[in-house]
Amino acid sequence: MMKNYYKDFNFSKAKKLIEQALREDKGTGDATSNLLIDKSKIYHAELLLKEDAVIAGFKIFEMVFDIVDSGVKIKKHIDEGKFYKKGTIAAEIKGNARSMLLAERLSLNLIQRMSGIATKTFKMRKLLNNDSIKLIDTRKTTPNLRLFEKLAVKIGGGANHRFGLYDMILIKDNHIESNGGILNTLEKLKKIKTSLKKEIEVKDLNEFQIAQIHGNGLIDIVMLDNFKLQDVKRAAEMNKRKFKIEISGGVNESNIAQYGKIKGIDFISSGALTHSVKSVDLSLNFIS
Repeated sequence: MMKNYYKDFNFSKAKKLIEQALREDKGTGDATSNLLIDKSKIYHAELLLKEDAVIAGFKIFEMVFDIVDSGVKIKKHIDEGKFYKKGTIAAEIKGNARSMLLAERLSLNLIQRMSGIATKTFKMRKLLNNDSIKLIDTRKTTPNLRLFEKLAVKIGGGANHRFGLYDMILIKDNHIESNGGILNTLEKLKKIKTSLKKEIEVKDLNEFQIAQIHGNGLIDIVMLDNFKLQDVKRAAEMNKRKFKIEISGGVNESNIAQYGKIKGIDFISSGALTHSVKSVDLSLNFIS
């Protein structure tokens, strides 16, 4: 059974973002198509995958066309979250020529970007080779595209960290510095009532030990920021499962397999899943 990646997806917000992007692109109208393409002409097209990749965001691709012209018909030939070879025909599209040309660029931009993120996540998960560790994203996303980019991480086999500043307490180095150190920060946190999950970043084993002593029952997750591999192992041994442990910083395709062998890690977060990804090459080929 296929996973329902869109179960909790905010389609209403996605629609508004797509409409805003279409207004940016269309402006006062598609000058070229309006001059050269008969308004009643019907086009056929194929969505072609031009490199090996995981396809993600097909429902978003469909949404763009539906918003532009609900009369455009799309026949899907792929399943999201699966890896496909170069040359795969992902879909067939038929509809009004002007409508298809208006929807073309935005629909491709989104599915290409999302497929790039999903493919990167898929490859990192495969290299990690440990299903007990969740590979999660960060807030290092393209402004106004976070909704789509975090969905792409899920489609690629990863999981989402907090969506924004509002849905989790994440105490990072600048928060700690502003409060005069980790001990002062934890003492201040004890006086605050909140139902939000709480996570704190530590920069070395000394801070981790302070969190163990003074954060037990207060902190849910400890983030080991830019720890060396041997220090990650030591922290996991020291933890005795009091906290969930997140690894952040310095994890990449060349070393992620080493972290996958460490017992006691719950999460590995990677900004690279969204901030430095190459879009997948997909094209919309019109057929005469």
